[in-house]
Amino acid sequence: MDQDLLTYLQSFLTERRVQLFDKVLRERTTHFTVAVEDVYQLHNTSAVIRSCESFGVQELHVIEEVNAKRIDREIAMGAQKWVDVARHNSASSCIKSLREQGYKIVATSPHKDAYRLEEFDVTEKAAIFFGRETEGLSDLVMEEADDFIYIPMVGFTESLNISVSAAITLQHIMTKLKSSAVDWRFSEQELFDKKIAWTRKMIKDVERIEQRYLDERG
Repeated sequence: MDQDLLTYLQSFLTERRVQLFDKVLRERTTHFTVAVEDVYQLHNTSAVIRSCESFGVQELHVIEEVNAKRIDREIAMGAQKWVDVARHNSASSCIKSLREQGYKIVATSPHKDAYRLEEFDVTEKAAIFFGRETEGLSDLVMEEADDFIYIPMVGFTESLNISVSAAITLQHIMTKLKSSAVDWRFSEQELFDKKIAWTRKMIKDVERIEQRYLDERG
């Protein structure tokens, strides 16, 4: 961890930007992550990125087994700069990667054994899966899921748009997580890594500036 390098690079930012990075990162977590499976409408994936960024979820996994599309920058409104997006070409590879990182696989579905959203246990690391607009999650994800959650509804409509569902789910579980005893915040190393990554994004010709720093240090 080269704190001197971070301090040097941050000297190219405004004090307000540096303080904003500190403030935002104190609310970020990888305790939860989100996965979207073959979402057809591009604006829905982009909207989920915005929800992750807004509620402090640092990572999003995009499964593109059927529908491979670029992130809609206009809809994401810059949120893709601040959320780490991992792309997978199959649901199985995504699930394998998440399990290796210690995540429980949670499918959003009105499954017969599903927990109501307010009953969901936030103490375990969890990857929340959202499915396609009409078909929902694939059979593979449903079979691999460790738990199921759903948003209770009392109207005639039986499902919500994926972007709406993700926003409601993330707002609820993040609020519940932050009022729990779980140590959900970034470690000091994670904070440093993210600060330096975000700072680099803000500096034009950052490679030349970093090289100058190294040259000056001898």
